[in-house]
Amino acid sequence: MNVIPPLLDHLVLATPDLGATVAEFTRRTGVTPVPGGAHPGLGTRNHLVGLGGRSYLEIVGPDPEQPEPAGPRPFGVDRLTGPAVPTWAISPPDLDAAIAAARAWGHDPGPVRPMSRRTPDGTLLRWRLTDAASGLVPFLIDWGDSRHPAASDLPVTPLLSVSASTPDPEQVHGPLTALGTSLALAPGPTALSFTLDTPKGQVHFG
Repeated sequence: MNVIPPLLDHLVLATPDLGATVAEFTRRTGVTPVPGGAHPGLGTRNHLVGLGGRSYLEIVGPDPEQPEPAGPRPFGVDRLTGPAVPTWAISPPDLDAAIAAARAWGHDPGPVRPMSRRTPDGTLLRWRLTDAASGLVPFLIDWGDSRHPAASDLPVTPLLSVSASTPDPEQVHGPLTALGTSLALAPGPTALSFTLDTPKGQVHFG
């Protein structure tokens, strides 16, 4: 099985304290994530690091410059006591076709909704995605005509591997197959992790 999932768009590293987690990432890796932008109405913002190719790491946490959102912040940020890897995203060539194919296989990725944010230079990014609930099964994303975040001038820490554990690997394997991707799975408590190649050597998260 591939150590890097096919169609990988980005990994999510969620945190209750974005500044502290960005500083800790910098200390551990020797690479400083760059600001990505705020998610209006959701109460979060992010910092980004390239993973090589068309993939990146999103470090996401509360945005102190936004008012409290009407609902919970994405990725369970409000419940976290420290950084965690809640989920990941894939970017199929055709989002709608991939959803239809997955449903035909018996897995429903959920409804598609539009989102947007502005980068620090003022560029408006627009994308569509399926339900980004936490879990080992990825959500799907389509950047449309927007510049992909990994195509920006991001610092890069090459991704070496992504792996997960779950009490029932077969239960996760089915939806992954339906989505045309895969993930190294082992029996154990539900957890997602990844390893980066950095100036300070290999660094593991999760």
